[in-house]
Amino acid sequence: MTSFTTRPTLRGTFGMAASTHWLASATASSVLERGGNAYDAAVAAGFVLHVVEPHLNGPGGDLTAIIKAAHQQSPRVLMGQGPAPAGASIEHFHAEGLHLIPGAGALAAAVPGAVDAWLLLSRDYGSWELDELWQYAIDYARNGHPVLGQVATTIRTVSDLFAEHWPGSSEQWMPGGRLPVEGELIRNPAWADTMERLLAEGRSRAGADGDREARIEGVRSAWAEGFVAREIEDFVREPHRHSSGTDHAGVLNRDDLRGFRADWEEPATIDFRGHTIVKVSGWSQGPALLQALKILDGFDDDDIDPSTASGAHIVLETLKLCLADREAYYGEDMPVSLLRTLLSDAYAAGRRAQIGAQASAEFRPGAIDGHPAYRPQLRTGAQLRIGALAQAVSGAAGEPTVRPNGEVRGDTCHLDIVDSQGNMISATPSGGWLQSSPYIPSLGFCLGTRLQMNWLDPESPSALVPGRRPRSTLTPTLVIREGEAVLALGSPGGDQQDQWQLLFLLRMLVGGYGQQEAIDAPAFHTTSMPGSFWPRTWEPGGAVVEDRLGDDVIASLEARGHRVTRAGDWALGRLSSVGRDPETGVLTAAANPRGMQGYAVGR
Repeated sequence: MTSFTTRPTLRGTFGMAASTHWLASATASSVLERGGNAYDAAVAAGFVLHVVEPHLNGPGGDLTAIIKAAHQQSPRVLMGQGPAPAGASIEHFHAEGLHLIPGAGALAAAVPGAVDAWLLLSRDYGSWELDELWQYAIDYARNGHPVLGQVATTIRTVSDLFAEHWPGSSEQWMPGGRLPVEGELIRNPAWADTMERLLAEGRSRAGADGDREARIEGVRSAWAEGFVAREIEDFVREPHRHSSGTDHAGVLNRDDLRGFRADWEEPATIDFRGHTIVKVSGWSQGPALLQALKILDGFDDDDIDPSTASGAHIVLETLKLCLADREAYYGEDMPVSLLRTLLSDAYAAGRRAQIGAQASAEFRPGAIDGHPAYRPQLRTGAQLRIGALAQAVSGAAGEPTVRPNGEVRGDTCHLDIVDSQGNMISATPSGGWLQSSPYIPSLGFCLGTRLQMNWLDPESPSALVPGRRPRSTLTPTLVIREGEAVLALGSPGGDQQDQWQLLFLLRMLVGGYGQQEAIDAPAFHTTSMPGSFWPRTWEPGGAVVEDRLGDDVIASLEARGHRVTRAGDWALGRLSSVGRDPETGVLTAAANPRGMQGYAVGR
């Protein structure tokens, strides 16, 4: 298939930023122009994303990122995923009459991790004061920003839930009962007040002699141990409606926030076609991408072209195997030796041999000595009266598919930044959506629902355990060649994030596409795995494809047994990416045209 682009891959030598919203990309560019480095730019842009994409992320959510600093040899993972609260036990949920963790409501809230992670990044790798970095987000929150059409649509979808059960959300997002209209200015002055109060308390805690690092640490303490933690605990004690249709109080309290700090971790990596692919480790879904590349590395180039019928078939079958392993083995307590086995050449060869000429509709985790594969209860959307088509395309566009009860899928932001020194970051903030739990008027944000990634089954490697992180879908990617970072990429999309990134990497590293070409190329993904989001259904043999893949290719996939749902010409994926050529110093950037929201900027 002949490739083309909707816009050029940007090229320059000064700095590049790409994200899911033009205001965040422009903010990052502004920081770079004023002398900040890539990590200053990321922090400023990240807090802007909290304000301008409130249906996709927020301060009450979580964050994972991968960085490669120019002065350091190894990449690092920025871990901003909070754990389950002390009161969030399987027994408590069962006592509440729940057998799945709801997709909306504060009972599903993990400890918020995004804010502290951004602060840690600023402390360790940034150069600017926080009040400079936060001025962009404070201005948009206090003085307003033009609301996205998708934000307005999301609010409209859950307007009855807001009006009947979440009065604080109703007052914030539809004051006077009026729904917002795309393009009108919306404000969140309560969050602006919270940010300014945090800055003031940070200065106070640091004292007159405190330096920049001390002031940042002061803000971290004010967030985790001060008024924010107190207000959260007081607010969630009041029972409220959850996506289950029942009312529950949250269990998150100030001790939970006090006990969490974001941290730096070692990544998981593999080598693929002369490149090192860097992902978050096995408490995320990131290694599934690494497993897929290991399996596909055993095929000839022409066999894994995603634009051909045979290539698309092989990729879909590979993804089913890797995502089955995700469900069977991934979790915070995954032994290092188990992950090493999953990423080994021998294991990949065994899984490769399981790919047949016809599509599989089975759940097929691999067999590993000493590690029984967990098999969750598998239910289709039809069994839950959701409907196969709605299940198959839920979240397919990378924008959240929201139901009136607040249930959401495929909801995340992303940003990638590189500066002239070669500092690079790929970051995926998420959670704390405006529809995930009631708005806290005294703070100006909502809590996330990341605990819905957990199973209420103690046999699962991702079982709910107090103090343990849920298995996250957040999965940024960094690519390194000969010790230098050459690509940062990522995408919203829940369970689809690594699936769409896999297509991008195959097209760039194997097919020779440029960045924008790889983003624009027709996308697809499998739904033949248990979903990470409530109500945790799957579609055996399901595949969602963009129509631009072509009638002949789609017909061939159907003939091979894939249960295909057409999503439209431009519906799947919201990838962004930046790059750097170490030999020339030329920087590149590209962003997704679907939804007319993501943009790359730079010079």
